[in-house]
Amino acid sequence: MPTDKLTRELHSFLVRIGMQPTSISPQMEHYLEHLLYLLPPEEEEAVTHYYGIFGTERKSLQEIACELKMSQEDAMARIDQCVRKLAVTPEWQMIKQIQK
Repeated sequence: MPTDKLTRELHSFLVRIGMQPTSISPQMEHYLEHLLYLLPPEEEEAVTHYYGIFGTERKSLQEIACELKMSQEDAMARIDQCVRKLAVTPEWQMIKQIQK
């Protein structure tokens, strides 16, 4: 679990979307897609599959690590870094405000 508040908020949002995809509007999903476009394609794919968002199949950390050609610990650290990187963007701050 991420340690800082901004990252925890985004992590919780992504978990919720992965578990309940219909809990957000199509417009909010569109905004979230654009947020993830800020990541390099390999990282975007890892995050998308880790959380199982946008209709993608959720993959295990082991599967993601294998695809990234790294250990599970390094893959988890990379996903955490991606979420942190996105959590501090103005785009995420806008999404947070809209969903309130």
